[in-house]
Amino acid sequence: MKQIKLNSKYFFTIASFVLVVGVFWGGYFFGKKQQPEILPVINISNTTDSTVSTNADFAPFWKVWQKINEKSIYANKKTDQEKVWGAVQGLASSLGDPYTVFFPPEESKLFSDSIHGSFGGIGAEIGIKDKILTIVAPLRDTPAFKVGLKSGDKILKIDKVDTTDMTVDKAISLIRGEKGTDVVLNIYRKGEKSPRDVSITRDTIEIPTIDTEAREDGVFIISLYSFSENSAELFRQALLEFSKTKYDKLVVDLRGNPGGYLDSAVNISNWFLDAGKVIVTEDYGEKRKPDVIKSRGPKVFTDELKLAIIVDGGSASASEILAGALQQNGVAVIVGEKTFGKGSVQEVVEITKDTSLKVTIARWLTPNGDSISEKGLTPDHVVPITAKDILEKKDPQLDKAVEILKGN
Repeated sequence: MKQIKLNSKYFFTIASFVLVVGVFWGGYFFGKKQQPEILPVINISNTTDSTVSTNADFAPFWKVWQKINEKSIYANKKTDQEKVWGAVQGLASSLGDPYTVFFPPEESKLFSDSIHGSFGGIGAEIGIKDKILTIVAPLRDTPAFKVGLKSGDKILKIDKVDTTDMTVDKAISLIRGEKGTDVVLNIYRKGEKSPRDVSITRDTIEIPTIDTEAREDGVFIISLYSFSENSAELFRQALLEFSKTKYDKLVVDLRGNPGGYLDSAVNISNWFLDAGKVIVTEDYGEKRKPDVIKSRGPKVFTDELKLAIIVDGGSASASEILAGALQQNGVAVIVGEKTFGKGSVQEVVEITKDTSLKVTIARWLTPNGDSISEKGLTPDHVVPITAKDILEKKDPQLDKAVEILKGN
């Protein structure tokens, strides 16, 4: 079975899925007959030669199937196979996990294109927060960033299409499009009286990665905007730049960093932690033993290093792994606002040649055993940024981090 493994994310992060298509078709074949009673399904061999074992009562399913075909004025608008795909989508969504999604043929192709293809977009990471489609973070210098989208903005409509119960992947497929075309998002922002439309012109997205600054007060700042495939190497180069300054005070700014490659977060953590220290645990529940990912070392900094990490509501996934690993191993202090809370691992499983399932197979735990998805990370020093701060171009979070490093 062909599998594609992703990390958390959905930077743009899946256990095997029992193929139920054969179950549905087998049940439908028998359901067409005039039976006095439809018995619960216990064991049915499907077309993949595997067996589904359950004590679930499928009678309501077949009764609904029959009544739809008998009575619904829309029954003929969908083929029987399309109805099956809809049923399987419902099965996936019944778990209550916004990142477990079944893709019927058209959506499966769109999802594949989103991983491997080239397309226009707005440059914002999207997730589900409190069961509502939400901006995790707009990437720096992208169309989303330039029109003023912020972490935590709720997306209520996409080009007038209501997003209630919409999956992240479906939303992404609607937002992406040809470069130069516009997409209109209906946004609700906390503190505003009513939702408003925001028109954004799509563009080819170049994901920003890193900036550095050596301040005159002896503080070095590394701003990391994403965990791309080459982020660890770019971070290593930034650390070499830092070492040449002879400074001992370092700020790693992860604000608005929606995450990305797990390996990049692990590799960066290695340089700050002794070999054997826990970075993150992939918890598979009862399915299998957890994978405990530990630092390989070697730690390249002495205990004289003073390290602060700045986070906010747009810091997610790999950002939370790095910050949590360094905070809970006593290496860094965290400043800012509570992180987004996006810490799960997905796997894409091919169901048929033109359909697929993205299913959550694990959740990420910090070294202390806290679930990132459930709790996010709470800074050691909670420092909000107000609208007045933004207007006056002040950065109280960075100011606090510098204050702590300088021992004031």
